[in-house]
Amino acid sequence: MPAKPGAPAPEGINKVAFKRRKVIRLWQIHTARVLLLLPNFAVMSIRQDKFAKQIQRDLGSIFQHYNHSWFGGNMLTISGVQVSPDLGHARVYLSLYTVKNRQEAMDLVNLHAKEIRHELARRIRHEVKKVPELVFFMDESLDYLNKMDRIFDQLNKEEKKDEQ
Repeated sequence: MPAKPGAPAPEGINKVAFKRRKVIRLWQIHTARVLLLLPNFAVMSIRQDKFAKQIQRDLGSIFQHYNHSWFGGNMLTISGVQVSPDLGHARVYLSLYTVKNRQEAMDLVNLHAKEIRHELARRIRHEVKKVPELVFFMDESLDYLNKMDRIFDQLNKEEKKDEQ
């Protein structure tokens, strides 16, 4: 019989192991909820998926080429692209892991959004009828992973303390 989320560990069970199982279960529930909230993330058609990967490759080379002139030398990585079914809109997720001031970097990206779209149009003009509108979002999945790693490390340290 599973314990309630706020309940203490039952008698005779290692408290750290119980806490670890509880954290893992909460992480699984949270991950499932996040996946449900992402619109069309896992439901993209093959055509959308191919188009999104092509946009990601082209945008990656654009960001690499114009890194110093547009983004002040900040290293921006495109972690994913989602495309609408009509291929008219693209959501671009940027990983800003090594950037010190993330909001300033996102402001620079949004400032140069028209130039980025124009450069993308120049690269894919023979492949598509219409270049998609680009909307940029900050990808915080690496921060979330680091947070979960810290929690698990803390649980491991507590378990080692209890064993000694």
